[in-house]
Amino acid sequence: MTATLTPPPETVSPPAADERCDRCNAAGKLRITLAGGSELVFCGHHANKYAEDLVKITVRYATDPEFSWRGADLMAN
Repeated sequence: MTATLTPPPETVSPPAADERCDRCNAAGKLRITLAGGSELVFCGHHANKYAEDLVKITVRYATDPEFSWRGADLMAN
């Protein structure tokens, strides 16, 4: 049997304090990574408002530690 090494999954870091929502320019609370590797940042309002659509295109995500994203539950299902 031949051992195969697989790289660890890439991680996504939460938005930095100075990053802004791609939709409205408010403080970023959610960062998502798309299949092609592009990233988007959303404020809490827009992250939760569009959660159902965002989970369809999200490969990985990270949230601000104090933010609870509604899409996290949808991604788990």
